[in-house]
Amino acid sequence: MRGRIGVQIGVQENVEIRLEITIASRRRNAPTRRYAVPKPCGPTDLGSGVVTDSIDPVAYNRAAWDREVESSNEWTRPAGPEVISRARAGDWSVVLIGYQAVPRGWFPAELAGAEVLCLASGGGQQGPVLSAAGAAVTVLDNSPRQLGRDQEVATREGLALRTVLGDMRDLGVFPDASFDVVFNPVSNVFCPDLAPVWRESFRVLRPGGILMAGFLNPDIFIFDMTALEARGELIVSHQLPFSTLDLPEAERQRSYGTGPIEYSHSLTGQIGGQLEAGFILTHFEEAPHHADATARYMPGYYATRAIKP
Repeated sequence: MRGRIGVQIGVQENVEIRLEITIASRRRNAPTRRYAVPKPCGPTDLGSGVVTDSIDPVAYNRAAWDREVESSNEWTRPAGPEVISRARAGDWSVVLIGYQAVPRGWFPAELAGAEVLCLASGGGQQGPVLSAAGAAVTVLDNSPRQLGRDQEVATREGLALRTVLGDMRDLGVFPDASFDVVFNPVSNVFCPDLAPVWRESFRVLRPGGILMAGFLNPDIFIFDMTALEARGELIVSHQLPFSTLDLPEAERQRSYGTGPIEYSHSLTGQIGGQLEAGFILTHFEEAPHHADATARYMPGYYATRAIKP
């Protein structure tokens, strides 16, 4: 998978806890990106040799991310005690894209007591770190096992952290104006429909609330993944927009294995979608992909900070 960005917890020595979504490993079938929940799409082969005309990507990606936990994907490894201890002492960092720490100035001046929604960012990383730093944290994710990682750290460290199983496009469980911050590391690559994500994020934020989002450069998807991963070659093979569901079954299995379904999204859908939802963009950053050859030539990730007026 392309690489879900997660949260880098604590300091450099604890790289084990990257930080959303998810794809740390080089293996295409071991996503390291954060994840998001797609809605049902058209007919596709699930890799079992059986073609179905009614796949539910939410359920499919849920199972795929649960498998990533079993295989100890980079973005599923929970923060260790040292990381949490430092966060309690004020020494913390999280990431939206690659291994690049989010500037502290992107967060509220006073994090203690701030209501933070970690959106599609289970895995026991950013949520527990922000909780240890003083925020009142809710983690919403599509994978029960990813949420289990957050619960594991919360129990071990005595953190008051709430976990909610759900689709990032549907935050109906939360009332309007519930949060001060929505923190969304790279994960909407697993979601076919962005507009509801931005609308719901806007709705649940209080006036003056902050949306931080990380996402893939859609141009990454034009390349043949097998050539990119195996040989570091940039061979243009796909048109945009792109979904892994577009691939013939054999090619999808070869390049993505049993990993989550992925969707490219244009910058119009990413940034323009936030603006259309009502957000005001305040900051923008980019970073190379943390795990493939495109890093030598182009940004792999983008991050935005926006506020609700």
